[in-house]
Amino acid sequence: MHVLEAHELYRFFHIGDDETAALRGVSFHLSAGEIVALVGPSGSGKSTLLSCVTGLDEPDGGYVEVGGSRLTRRPETERTRIRAASFGILLQSGNLFGHLTVEQNLRLQMLLAGRSDEKRIAMLLESVDLLHRAWALPTELSGGEVARAGLAVALAANPPILVADEPTAEVDRDTETRLIAQFEARRQAGLATLIATHSKALAHMADRIITLKDGRIDGE
Repeated sequence: MHVLEAHELYRFFHIGDDETAALRGVSFHLSAGEIVALVGPSGSGKSTLLSCVTGLDEPDGGYVEVGGSRLTRRPETERTRIRAASFGILLQSGNLFGHLTVEQNLRLQMLLAGRSDEKRIAMLLESVDLLHRAWALPTELSGGEVARAGLAVALAANPPILVADEPTAEVDRDTETRLIAQFEARRQAGLATLIATHSKALAHMADRIITLKDGRIDGE
């Protein structure tokens, strides 16, 4: 079953009279229990594609369906509802609210998705080795701890689809190993994961690899 489908996505950016085509007709799908790695050089359109498929940005052409429901060109309130119910999103930065502790960040994400579960908070924190840092603010965490806390927040509501943008870009080997273990656990549970990455270890564990080049899927 396809939990996510992207159909002929186009996205253009304008600076003065100059136009940049960030996406040029990208189509792909993501199935339940599948890990898909999105690879390609910097500037190939990976982050733009992730923003479009999660409804954080609107494509200029094409559309996205999530669980059979149209996400693209819907009112912001509807996109927000679908996003909260369907996605866990791990960006390159800005995954934590700075005025909230790690535990409070997790609890807020669960509240937004309508899936409050106190036991799951402790389980997630333990799984990313942050139980002892539950009441720390983001500014009190190391880089690796911030990355692991961001993943815990993205996984807080046990989302059907996890979308991660360069999750191991600035973490040590131990943190990367912990992140990979979380992605593998999702696969075993029948949940879908889409990862934009330069990591060979992450790409190697994926069920499929999609290569972007100049806003297109390479080879099409």
